[in-house]
Amino acid sequence: MTTMLHSDQGSIYTSRVFNARLDHTIRRSMSRVATPRDNPVLEAMNGWFKDGLRFDFQLRDAQDIHKAIHEYIKYYNQVRLAYALNYKSPVHYRTGLI
Repeated sequence: MTTMLHSDQGSIYTSRVFNARLDHTIRRSMSRVATPRDNPVLEAMNGWFKDGLRFDFQLRDAQDIHKAIHEYIKYYNQVRLAYALNYKSPVHYRTGLI
């Protein structure tokens, strides 16, 4: 499985320093300038994911990133309440519980 980094065209992601330090096994994906609708689902997910890691998991140290990502994916797919699912978690919606 290939790791993909999707970003906007912000100055951080287009800088020479960032690109020089980026692991070459990571595939780059970038929206065109001023077109976040290139991939709106991924753009939205990136925002939710970054906010969730920062605020819900209080991620402050890069050493814990892998654990936090796995915990967040589990939370997102099993626990979080979703408006589109009538405020049920994905698990409860699929199993018909509650």
